[in-house]
Amino acid sequence: MRHFTSLLLGLLLCVCGTAVAQDTFSIVAVDLTTGQVGSAGATCLDDNQIAGGAVIISDVIPDVGAIHTQSYWIPANQNAAHEQVVDNGLSPEELMAWLEENDAENNAAVRQYGMADLVSGMARAAAFTGDNCFDVKDHIVGENYAIQGNILLGEEILTQMEAGFLETSGTLAEKLMAALQGANVAGADTRCLEEGVSSRSAFLRVAYPGDDPDALTLDLVVSLTPFGVEPIDVLQEEFNAWNSTSGLTEQNGDAPLLITRQGGGQVALKWSGPTPTELIAFDALGARVGSVTLSGPWTTWQLPTDGTLFLRLVDSAGNMMSTMQYSGRSPAPNTQGSDQE
Repeated sequence: MRHFTSLLLGLLLCVCGTAVAQDTFSIVAVDLTTGQVGSAGATCLDDNQIAGGAVIISDVIPDVGAIHTQSYWIPANQNAAHEQVVDNGLSPEELMAWLEENDAENNAAVRQYGMADLVSGMARAAAFTGDNCFDVKDHIVGENYAIQGNILLGEEILTQMEAGFLETSGTLAEKLMAALQGANVAGADTRCLEEGVSSRSAFLRVAYPGDDPDALTLDLVVSLTPFGVEPIDVLQEEFNAWNSTSGLTEQNGDAPLLITRQGGGQVALKWSGPTPTELIAFDALGARVGSVTLSGPWTTWQLPTDGTLFLRLVDSAGNMMSTMQYSGRSPAPNTQGSDQE
């Protein structure tokens, strides 16, 4: 998403000569267990005011972290933030200080930033809120997340987002979605109060380890909604649909994979599709726990765990072919496949 500066320079709309891209509530976060990094946010601006709506602030960098640049958003600051992290390895705290000192328009007091990363082997997060951002403005920083907002109905918008994130068990994406739901209040962005919605555009983006920066595993954007329609609710519906077919449930594929338990945690895999094919296993939290290459019709494999696994078949080019769910605790004969036989 960061590779669209030239487009936005032409499409960025202004009011009274000043850019008004003020994303009013957002969160960046990382998950050390899975290596996933992501961000979510919403604003009372939509595709009619600025191309993409809220998502323009989001820079998700696979295997590194996520950065939000918001409040009087300009592409120069966003690109600079990306370069300082990718090229110079700045930590979240270091990036906040650098952005404050090196604002492209020498006006850091109107900006707001947040960043979380995991490159040091531990989660780090930081945020910055300029004194001249519109009230109510503030940020909250936790061990692996940063939540920030301006033009807010009240401080409770941020604390409710934090509660949604912390009190939700599950994947990083589920926690980020819950954080947004914490701000699902009419007028969360006060400019949307009369319309009876929190915002007009919203997004949810999560990178899995190894993702291409321009092809994230999860990249949902609601850039425009009809009058009075809550974009966080629309985003929730899209996420629910994605989440139900993202490897957490069985999905039919072009070629069948049969799994038969042999004992001692070992299974026999019968594969009738093209080879080589990689079978990747994830646990219930989305963490990659093992893999095996299918190079012939039969392959034996030692299960990485006896719990429920979510299996993803990937071809030699890295394209997902099908997914399925498997449990080592299932009773014999425990034969499952993307096409049942």
